[in-house]
Amino acid sequence: MSAKRVDLALELFRSYKTGFTRKIRPPVAERTTTPGDPTLISDVLTNLVSDRQWESGLAEGNLFAQWENVVGSDIATHATPISILDGVLLIQCSSTAWATQLQSVHDQLVATISSSAPGALVESLRFIGPTAPSWKKGIRTIRGARGPRDTYG
Repeated sequence: MSAKRVDLALELFRSYKTGFTRKIRPPVAERTTTPGDPTLISDVLTNLVSDRQWESGLAEGNLFAQWENVVGSDIATHATPISILDGVLLIQCSSTAWATQLQSVHDQLVATISSSAPGALVESLRFIGPTAPSWKKGIRTIRGARGPRDTYG
């Protein structure tokens, strides 16, 4: 199978999985130097990132890695970034009180994130509280049951 067909299939799979499509990459430029010439690794990495259009992905990764530096240690101890999807940063908070407080400073946080990580395409924030334990998972679950309340006759 040709490389173009594999790339097309991979792009279709990714667009179906994530819900958005990417631009078609321009053709790769011809080499201007001979293969034996030494090249700086920074130039190679810069070209790789720009050719594969990884700028926003790297900026988002840096946002997640440097979360404490971006928002401060107080917020970072109680709020953790989960994902970025369609420009919405999902943040899980340690309590619903923290989610409510951070929702009140939503605009300031978006401005801080935009200035700290300019390549990360964050347009808005969504805060969620801690997750409760689920009784719907495991090998001994019954479809349509109500969890542990449904075991006593």
